[in-house]
Amino acid sequence: MNPQHYVYVGVDLHKQHHTAVIIDCWNKKLGEIKFDNKPNAFPSFTKEIKKHLTKEMKVVYGLEDVGGYGRALAVYLTENGCWVKEVNAKLANARRKSHVTVQKSDSWDAENVARVLRDELPFLPDAKPIDLYWAISQLVNQRRWVAKHLSGQVKRLHQQLGYHYPSYKKFFSEVDGKTALAFWWKYPSPHQLKDVTTEQLTVFLRKLSNNGLSTKKAIQIKELIDADGDTLRDFQDQRDFIVQSLVRDIRSSERNLTRVENEIRELMGQLGFRLETMTGIDLVTAAELVAEIGDIHRFANADKLARFAGIAPIMVGSGNKSRNYKSKQGNRELHDIIKALAIRQIAVTRTKREPRNSYFHAYYEQKLAAGKTKQQAIVCIMRKLVNIIHFLMRTKAAYVIPNVPNSHAG
Repeated sequence: MNPQHYVYVGVDLHKQHHTAVIIDCWNKKLGEIKFDNKPNAFPSFTKEIKKHLTKEMKVVYGLEDVGGYGRALAVYLTENGCWVKEVNAKLANARRKSHVTVQKSDSWDAENVARVLRDELPFLPDAKPIDLYWAISQLVNQRRWVAKHLSGQVKRLHQQLGYHYPSYKKFFSEVDGKTALAFWWKYPSPHQLKDVTTEQLTVFLRKLSNNGLSTKKAIQIKELIDADGDTLRDFQDQRDFIVQSLVRDIRSSERNLTRVENEIRELMGQLGFRLETMTGIDLVTAAELVAEIGDIHRFANADKLARFAGIAPIMVGSGNKSRNYKSKQGNRELHDIIKALAIRQIAVTRTKREPRNSYFHAYYEQKLAAGKTKQQAIVCIMRKLVNIIHFLMRTKAAYVIPNVPNSHAG
């Protein structure tokens, strides 16, 4: 692949319009094009690009965001046989900041995308905006938003219950569990329980918990309420309404979360991956990995995936000395997912205190014994996980924990 046979088109992407800058292999700016972000404007854009090509030359496009504002353009280009690369935004931003005078404009941003495209072409993943992966990505983002919203609602419920029931945390194991929510809905404050006998409360709790809670729990709740003292205040009905409103919203969010996860499960089933066979990976984590990685065949080997995730170290040298530094580039969402997964590998069970993944636990201890810090040892695990994830996604195989050598066992 001779760089002189290509022109490089970097595109700065926006909701309403895009800006593209064309450079040659010597970083000379050949032209600039502004066009609307809508499918009927894309043919004119590619036609303009062709004006800068000679007979022997080819074009490669670089897009920062192929899953958001740039998806429509990425789909059009790939469907028309164009070569499209995904340029990490951190790379382009670092290139822009490396200049003595830092500029900020659509044109300059697009040119820096083009410069990264030219210099990093062999290492950048191909953009393959496949609808299935995009739909999973959208569902993962939706689930993340719903889960965050639900967490905020539960936090507000805690606040309100603290006013009404100072000892509310001792009532149930989970404040937002099925039985607990039914209780807060029917009895949003103690004065609603004023005329309720212990026997009546017992029947109510027993029915909700499928006979899991009995008279003992009813007596405990009554005693805790008496010990707290009188919390009745003016405008109590309005404050009760707030509690019931939060309960209603929490139930609605939980149903929504379940529906989103069911949709994710259905789409993930079409891919045939078996990522959930690995320790620490559930449906949500598997979907998050797929959403960030996309088509695994974009990465010819695990090294390229590690670079994409910002896990591959950066070599920095001067004179006869050199040192590896942790990369702060790459896809940070994917980096954080793999880091959380690495931490789960070295966790131990609560009951038997046994490693959840004996192989990685032994590997972690081995790295610590070799003088690595805990953080460095986790990075080593992350790099191994990239190899495993790459293999599992390419082969659709199930994960099997490797045997631990006797020297590391126990």
